[in-house]
Amino acid sequence: DRQAPEGFYEVSRSSLNPNSRWHRSFNLGYPNVYDRSLGRTGSFLMVHGGCASVGCYAMTNAQIDEIWRLINAAFDQGQASFQVQAYPFRMTPERLANYQDHPDAAFWRDLQAGNALFETTRLPPQVNVCKGRYLFSPGNSPSQSVGISERCPQTSAKN
Repeated sequence: DRQAPEGFYEVSRSSLNPNSRWHRSFNLGYPNVYDRSLGRTGSFLMVHGGCASVGCYAMTNAQIDEIWRLINAAFDQGQASFQVQAYPFRMTPERLANYQDHPDAAFWRDLQAGNALFETTRLPPQVNVCKGRYLFSPGNSPSQSVGISERCPQTSAKN
């Protein structure tokens, strides 16, 4: 529906709704630090079954059931949260080149940097937001998530 946001989100157990009117759902956590840095507002952006939506991420009940099993397995093993990476398309250099003149191209290149880290390490990247941009560093563990913080790299002062 071209309304759902793109970016990196952190989801905890308290965001799960096993008895949703849309079969099962979880709250994505919108707006995150990045979204708020741009003045975006909203709440209850859900990922859910039911296969129809306006502004949420909808899928079949079978698909959300499969995701639900993975989420609960992670939480049952002690994981506190999991990262959701929401992209407009598969973030390959070729696909990005097809959209180089799109108004969101610079933002998508930022997202691609996080995606590339994940594809290389197979670990969720650490995510920071600085001056309205996503910044990434390699993740440490598949089950340890540190959320998204608003932190700019330190610069050294010249004497």
